[in-house]
Amino acid sequence: MFDDIVLKTAAETAWTVYRSRHPGIDARDDRRCLLQRHLPRRWEERRSDTEELASFGIAYLDRLPREEC
Repeated sequence: MFDDIVLKTAAETAWTVYRSRHPGIDARDDRRCLLQRHLPRRWEERRSDTEELASFGIAYLDRLPREEC
């Protein structure tokens, strides 16, 4: 249960920060789904706190090619 809370909070934080930097991105953009799939793998590789996991999520979103999403 704790893992779910950490992952959900990190995903929401990363998505909110990313969208604040890119205001043209819709809340239901495909990138959000990609982020939600990426973070659990990252969590398994390295058990980190919510803030660190959110920063990994933001970095991941920044690396995604915009034209493909």
